[in-house]
Amino acid sequence: MMRALPALPVREILPDLGEALHSSRSAVLSAPPGAGKTTLVPLFLLGQPWRGDGRIILLEPRRLAARAAAGRMAELLGEKVGETVGYRMRLDNRISGKTRIEVVTEGVFSRMILDDPELSGVAAVLFDEFHERSLDADFGLALALDVQSALRDDLRIVVMSATLDVERIAGMMGDALVLKSEGRSFPIEIRYASRDTGGRIEDAMVRTIAEALRSEEGSILAFLPGQAEIARTAERLAGRFGDDTAIVPLYGNLSQKEQDAAIRPAPKGTRKIVLATSIAETSITIDGVRIVVDSGLQRLPVFEAATGITRLETVRVSKASADQRAGRAGRTEPGIAIRLWHSGQTAALAAFTPPQILATDLSGLLLDLAHWGVADPSALKFLDLPPETTLREARDLLVELGALDSSGALTSRGRKIRNLALPVRLAAMAVAAAEEGRAQEACLIAVMLTEQGLGGNSVDIEERLRRFRSERSDRAEAARGLARRMAADLGASKKPASGAALPGTLLMHAFPDRIALQRGGRGRFVMANGRGAELPEIERLAAAEMLIIADLTGRAGAQRVLAAAEVTREDVEAHMPKAIVTEEQSFFDRASRQVRARRVTRLGAIIFEERPLPRPRGEAAARALADGIRQLGLAAVPFPKEVEQLRDRIGFLHRSIGEPWPDMSDAMLMSRLDEWFVPFQAEAGGIDGIKGRDLAEGLLSIVPFELQRDLARLAPTHFEAPTGQRHPIHYDGSEPLLSIRVQELFGLKAHPTIGAGKLPLLLELISPGHRPIQTTRDLPGFWAGSWKDVRADMRGRYPKHPWPEDPANAMPTTRAKPRGA
Repeated sequence: MMRALPALPVREILPDLGEALHSSRSAVLSAPPGAGKTTLVPLFLLGQPWRGDGRIILLEPRRLAARAAAGRMAELLGEKVGETVGYRMRLDNRISGKTRIEVVTEGVFSRMILDDPELSGVAAVLFDEFHERSLDADFGLALALDVQSALRDDLRIVVMSATLDVERIAGMMGDALVLKSEGRSFPIEIRYASRDTGGRIEDAMVRTIAEALRSEEGSILAFLPGQAEIARTAERLAGRFGDDTAIVPLYGNLSQKEQDAAIRPAPKGTRKIVLATSIAETSITIDGVRIVVDSGLQRLPVFEAATGITRLETVRVSKASADQRAGRAGRTEPGIAIRLWHSGQTAALAAFTPPQILATDLSGLLLDLAHWGVADPSALKFLDLPPETTLREARDLLVELGALDSSGALTSRGRKIRNLALPVRLAAMAVAAAEEGRAQEACLIAVMLTEQGLGGNSVDIEERLRRFRSERSDRAEAARGLARRMAADLGASKKPASGAALPGTLLMHAFPDRIALQRGGRGRFVMANGRGAELPEIERLAAAEMLIIADLTGRAGAQRVLAAAEVTREDVEAHMPKAIVTEEQSFFDRASRQVRARRVTRLGAIIFEERPLPRPRGEAAARALADGIRQLGLAAVPFPKEVEQLRDRIGFLHRSIGEPWPDMSDAMLMSRLDEWFVPFQAEAGGIDGIKGRDLAEGLLSIVPFELQRDLARLAPTHFEAPTGQRHPIHYDGSEPLLSIRVQELFGLKAHPTIGAGKLPLLLELISPGHRPIQTTRDLPGFWAGSWKDVRADMRGRYPKHPWPEDPANAMPTTRAKPRGA
């Protein structure tokens, strides 16, 4: 087998890889673009004695890369795809009984291992282009390592990438051996071309492409952030060149035939300009390309847990991605990579693209973990653990959809949802629809929504569905077949319903929080989750009274609807009878700063009808008032001076002694309003009704009872001077402060203390005119030292007041000297 492999750089380290997998079962392989790792490593492993008759699974991040890798390996073996080498992905499967190398997309592998934890018949799993750090790749590796440690100590695992933090990943894999293949097949010259940051990227791209086409030979691969930029660039390039130059787009929405056509070599005597997204970064070779033009931009999905919405952001590529893109120029001959930024900006690029697990919806991951028997992701080996806030939102959604119970365990409904190869929300819709005899229609909608471009790109889901039903492309046929199989797997608890269901009535089961009511004019809607969303006024759906929104983008407060269907209130009442409720509410009216009450009929945050009620009292009113404090901030609470001092005293003890003395900071008190505020404000009714005594009682309530009696001893409110006068101690600074006229301390030989005599007070000694004279933490030292200079200065300013030479033995006073003294 080795003699048949092409002489690509990675070939030199294949014997070392074979030895590593013979002795330790895990390895990390770093090889630059063009080294041949994607095709040569699986073919080499076919001949390893430990493989037996086991299959080799190669994971690829994209369908295009999977098909290309399988095709190239089959070509090297002189076979067709589907014989020794095949591929498996959503909507496409080329596997036979002879297949021993399966190239699969990462999501397919996750389902393979979840459904068969022993990975029966699999000898090795290879994770290609792992640096992309998709959620499916991270999860697949975590599961594979778990299987290897618990069930299959003979399973081989290899992680491969052109750009990877190899030491970190090797450490997670139990100090796996790291192998590095040096050098590319051909050298690449990196050039930089500056562009106007205020201009459109398409203009700079067209200018650079045209110049490169005139001055260099070979075809061009140009990287742009998205489909829209590709279309605009293609439009600007159209007609600029002769018939010997083809302009070809390459992005995920294209059909398989269109994608395959883009990566085929240009006919002899012609050139090709391929305008691509990040889909062309890895694992594919476009023959004839020796020039790469890189915009330096990519479009990444960013999930906002607070809104449950994933939006696309255009951001700078990472250094790793820039290297990957440049590497496409040197796959078949020496090449050139032109970067549309200054050379100095390269050093400022992030090293790697952020892992998807840190910024994506985790509901599907949590559902799969529950199926695996794991409630906490930290129980598995993830290179980066998911954020707790996103996990919490995902758990709440799964409980709402009935997929998890309150303890986080998988329910019978959850098992049905997980069995469908669909996003969680759409799978929940299909399961609910099956119970109504509508499985076929729901699965058709779900598959259409997960395959971009099927049925067109209309915002109106009903219109897309009509077009999808009649579409005759291979992709559409395969998608409809998948929907039929899903519906058949679901079965039906009811006889199939007669007549077609409106998409909106089915989608309510997937997006109950995104049922929306028009409010504020045509095209403006408020959703059940309280967020706003907008449609262009020219859209038909902009006039709808109610919508169910399946997809939207943008930040909170400026969200644009991408896909929706019309619904009515009657639809909601018929299909979700418990969703619309009538109840009495107490709420905080920000304008009047008062608590008010109303009877409302609502769907989440959508108010259909409301009627005012008499002003409330009791716990409900107190909770509404607390909500007002959350809106306005703690500064809105009218703390009297004595209550502020109480808060400061407790806060001082927390800072100096620690727990169990409670933290009194704004942030902590805001987070504990339900403990110290709500139980004591049942009669307040508004901000102006908050009483100081109730605030004091509330603050003391969070001090453990056994400590309350120590409060006066450790942090007294006042200091009693030798004159018998009481002076407040200030605890609002970094240390307790006593501000007092110096004459009142005459005769005092020991420094005043608090905290059972352990902590000296910071004394701010003031003049008869109430101006600071000195601060000290050592009164006896002050008497013996700098008092002499202070006395000399003060005698001239305040001659009517006593300034004795020996204040430690003088009589304290609050008065001036008697007349004539």
